[in-house]
Amino acid sequence: MEKKRCTAIVLAAGSGSRMKSSVAKQFMLLDGKPLIWYALQAVEASEIIDDCILVTGKEDIAYMRREIVEKYHFQKVEAVIAGGSERCFSVANALQAMEGALQIPNRDGYVFIHDGARPFLTNAILQSMYDAVRRYHACVAAVPCKDTIKIADGEGFAAGTPDRNLLWSIQTPQVFDTGLIRDAYEKLLEEWEELQRQGVRVTDDAGVAELFTDTKVRLVKAAYSNIKITTPEDFFIAESFLHAGKKG
Repeated sequence: MEKKRCTAIVLAAGSGSRMKSSVAKQFMLLDGKPLIWYALQAVEASEIIDDCILVTGKEDIAYMRREIVEKYHFQKVEAVIAGGSERCFSVANALQAMEGALQIPNRDGYVFIHDGARPFLTNAILQSMYDAVRRYHACVAAVPCKDTIKIADGEGFAAGTPDRNLLWSIQTPQVFDTGLIRDAYEKLLEEWEELQRQGVRVTDDAGVAELFTDTKVRLVKAAYSNIKITTPEDFFIAESFLHAGKKG
């Protein structure tokens, strides 16, 4: 089967608020390199990914280009664009930029949407996602939940316990046919105000696909090490992973 064009959208528009830092999270150093470096390096080294749209804060675009893309010679980054007020708007901006900056036809190829705050993306995960999207058209990296999960009643009490065997913790990358996810996001933007009135929350790309397409989203087992750096504790965990890898 002929390889289709694969474009990565790397999201790095977060702040350092939950990190209790004045420095934007994506620029904080992890083992001597900015956090965003790790995700971009995985994209750069991959034979699967052809090009990349990097999404960051509007105020950080020039810095991101100069101190990350140019300094570390990330040649696959075709555009650095501003994110939106919410994750879904950042992805929508990137999908629109694909058509503008990369001139990718509407139905051509696959889109790999990845959190820039997940530094441990591996080629094995990318390969698994590529194999899955060619077959299922929509897929997400995930791992089975280890912990028991409780449903809360809104007042601090447990209201139920779902079967842990049916629960997966969702990660990124989330990968889709380009046309499928672009159409889904266009519908999301069209219906955004109504969804807000109804109290519908969309927290990831799979949720957009679930709302606006008939395609079932395939869960692809990734790795427990594919963590997202959100709090200071996560940085310590990430550093231990890196040091363990160096010793190994």
